[in-house]
Amino acid sequence: MAVTSSSSLFNNIIITSSFDRRPLLGYLLSNSQILHKQTSRRLSYSRVYCNSHVEELKPRKCSPILESTLLSNDKVVSTGDWKVVPDIWRSTTEKYGDRTALLDPYHDPPSEITYKQLEQDILDFCEGLRVVGVEPDEKIALFADNSCRWLIADQGIMATGAINVVRGTRSSVEELLQIYSHSDSVALIVDDAELFKRISETFISRAGVRFIVLLWGDKSCLGNGAVDGIPVYDYKGITDLGKESRTTSLDSGEDGGRRYAYEAIDSDDIATLVYTSGTTGTPKGVMLTHRNLLHQIKNLWDIVPVGPDDRFLSMLPPWHAYERAAEYFTFAYGAEQVYTTVKNLKEDLRRYQPHYLISVPLVYETLYSGIQRQISTSSTIRKLIALTLLKISMMYMEAKRVHEKLDWKSSVLQTLANCDIGKFLTRNQKAQPLFISMLDLLWARITAAVLWPLHMLGKKLVYSKIHSAIGISKAGISGGGSLSLHIDRFFEAIGIKIQNGYGLTESSPVVAARKPDCNVLGSVGHPLKHTEIKVVDLETGEDLPAGYKGIVKVRGPQVMKGYYKNPAATKEVLNEDGWLGTGDIGWIAPNHSIGRSSKCGGVVVLEGRAKDTIVLTTGENVEPSELEEAAMRSKLIQQIVVIGQDQRRLAALIVPNKEELLAEAKRLSILDDNASELSKEKTTNLLHGELSTWTSECSFQIGPILVLDEPFTIDGGLMTPTMKIRRDKVVAKYTDEIRKLYKKIHKYKMY
Repeated sequence: MAVTSSSSLFNNIIITSSFDRRPLLGYLLSNSQILHKQTSRRLSYSRVYCNSHVEELKPRKCSPILESTLLSNDKVVSTGDWKVVPDIWRSTTEKYGDRTALLDPYHDPPSEITYKQLEQDILDFCEGLRVVGVEPDEKIALFADNSCRWLIADQGIMATGAINVVRGTRSSVEELLQIYSHSDSVALIVDDAELFKRISETFISRAGVRFIVLLWGDKSCLGNGAVDGIPVYDYKGITDLGKESRTTSLDSGEDGGRRYAYEAIDSDDIATLVYTSGTTGTPKGVMLTHRNLLHQIKNLWDIVPVGPDDRFLSMLPPWHAYERAAEYFTFAYGAEQVYTTVKNLKEDLRRYQPHYLISVPLVYETLYSGIQRQISTSSTIRKLIALTLLKISMMYMEAKRVHEKLDWKSSVLQTLANCDIGKFLTRNQKAQPLFISMLDLLWARITAAVLWPLHMLGKKLVYSKIHSAIGISKAGISGGGSLSLHIDRFFEAIGIKIQNGYGLTESSPVVAARKPDCNVLGSVGHPLKHTEIKVVDLETGEDLPAGYKGIVKVRGPQVMKGYYKNPAATKEVLNEDGWLGTGDIGWIAPNHSIGRSSKCGGVVVLEGRAKDTIVLTTGENVEPSELEEAAMRSKLIQQIVVIGQDQRRLAALIVPNKEELLAEAKRLSILDDNASELSKEKTTNLLHGELSTWTSECSFQIGPILVLDEPFTIDGGLMTPTMKIRRDKVVAKYTDEIRKLYKKIHKYKMY
């Protein structure tokens, strides 16, 4: 044991002397046990001289596969055994080196990068950060939008063992400052000079910034090479530093001039902090580890069986956990990714004909609206034919879902025996009797047989043109919000597969998704591998059987480490057994051996949120209390409930203060002094003005409003005994009015 310990210690010590080294070596070997006990961790990273001078070897971390040459031989692992996220780049380079990894056509300069180039760029950026002083576990703020350089910066930071803190350019200066300060970030990487100029005055005066990196543009546009003594680097500058340092290290040999002791980044090390608004309106930093993110990379293939010949179109912000996990995953399997924008999406779908599109429900709603608009502006005959064929195709697909494979040679009993049916959701725990299932299947087969020729006619006359315009030859993946059933059914009818999924930032994010061979409409699919999902009672917390509605809880390797510097908030959502409370209301479909629901067993169905947080179809989370508190400062508003769950934009139900409203109308000369009533239209206009005034500083704005005559009361069941508004009860009571309000908006936008 003594010899082993001394050898281990000696591997981390470099002896430099012109005298005979043997006496010193003998001393170290003979006293290895004492040295092992008394020498600190920092001494093991030291260079020892004969004059007793000790030069410390600075500790660094590196990706165990991506930079395996920096580690001792006993720490090197197989390239297929990823330990941290940056490890994927060595594997992909070995398999797909000269294939195109990504296209970025809308930045200056436009970029087309192979997997081999991408790996080298990440290594250069990583080393450049080390040269300017980035140390392991430090936080580096990355405030930028989707681009090839965002990906390189993100992976470069991770590969140093540092932690990136991410956000987009559309956030307010105060929000970015709050995230930067709370995360203890030490440096700033920004999208371009425009963002830097917008935030620089606030950041330089109120935050400690060691250095700044511009991803796009030349630093010369900022004036001198520094701002108030803070070094500024552009992308080329930081990568050139890294390239030069790497070249020097290679030229000097394995041990020559060695000044650093490298350790492998651990799978449980934090990779990134992603801030989410949560339930209080104050951003909370979700700590995601390399293990969390690797779960997504290794298990999303069951949902999206991607290969190196596939092309993805990407448009979501990369700091969104959904887009981020999707990018890592697609690159790990050699796919080509094309970055687009909202403005260019329509043209790029036609130009690049992607196999997959990963996006939020709003994008599919927009595509749906565009198709409907084209149909509605066609001639009367074309419009009638298109709408009739669409209706027939929906009926055909509904029948087809009863028995997925149209094998006309098999008998009804054979089909039942093979369970070749069953994609209709039900909460009923009792399966249909065998006789009823047989009749159900027989009727579905007859219906499908009759409608099939007309469905094929629709494909030839109408749907083929839609396919040419949209591309998406394999599937559109929807997540980050609730996908409306009518959108789901429409795309199914025209032959474009939409797979819906579900997750949270706190779970890296995907926990469930619909598989290609079990795409159950209305659900978010089965849990991913190694992921457990259960439903518990809202009041008691007890586990509920399949078919019962309650709070959805999740457990698995992708669940976060916790909220940064917020143990109280962590404890609220994450228990000691590792179960994450999602705040979503849902149920799990029961298992049926036969019948129209036989393939649905275990799929998860969501029906809203128990928490107040509103999730828009854009994937954005909105905390309504911020808007409500701001609006209540107006003397014209007595009560307000902000709504918008699974909608494009926010709306509000408002109970006005009628006396103050009337007085204000007279003050503004909208009414005569003798008038005693204000019309609904004028009331709405006045309230819109008040909302604009009082919520102008909020992160989100309220769109349409519904003016209510009756206030929310305890006796009416719309308030708790402690005078808190029961949001769910209010929405339930005014469901029809809310539906009409949004329908009016959608109709106006469509035409």
